[in-house]
Order: sequence, then structure tokens, then C-alpha cells
Amino acid sequence: MDKLPRMDDSQFRRVKKLIRRLCANCEGGNCLLLDDGDPCPCPQMISNTLICKYFRAAVLPADQELHGEIMAARPVKSCCICGAPIFSRSNSVKYCPACAARERRRRDRERKAKAASHFRK
Repeated sequence: MDKLPRMDDSQFRRVKKLIRRLCANCEGGNCLLLDDGDPCPCPQMISNTLICKYFRAAVLPADQELHGEIMAARPVKSCCICGAPIFSRSNSVKYCPACAARERRRRDRERKAKAASHFRK
């Protein structure tokens, strides 16, 4: 079996918040998949190793930044503007989602100003 990814303390805290908020199999800190009549604590909530396949496949991708940091399946890039880590789906990604929106608005503004200046002449 492959070596399971491990998390540092800050990542582990973010993972626990993500589990409480989004995991369909976690109810009150107990794992519904492992429930055989007796409540069983969610193993992902008590371990800093990614052991839950459901969490890895369905819940973790919801937070792309955290997914990129932990899984490191693809090289983690950093945003050209703010330096935040980016989970990139392609080689052309240069900005984090927040900076991408700002950069797109800035370029649109420049393009429209340039087009408007041609009409004034």
C-alpha cells in the first residue's frame, strides 16, 4: 500500500472543521460507516494521517488549497500576486481564485479604456 499522506497541526485543525461541516458519514464525531450498533469515533478526526478513503475522495477536494497542500499529487503552485498556494488543474493557472477575479476585472477595465480611447479620437 502507498505511504499515506500526513498532516501538520494547522492542516489537521482545518481537516477536522471540514469533516464537521461537509462529511456525510460523520455525525456527532462518530463515523456512520463504521457503526455496527455501537458508536465508533471517526478515525479521521483522531489521526493526522489520511486514512479515510471517503474523506480523501469526496470531502477533501472541496477545499482545493488544503487538498493541494496535503495530497501534493500535483506540484503546488503559488499565486503570482499574493503568493497563496494554488491547487492547479492545468499548467496555465497563475492566480488563486480571489486574485484571478481581481486580475480579470483589471484587464477588462484596461481593455475597455483602450477601446474607448479609440472612439474619442
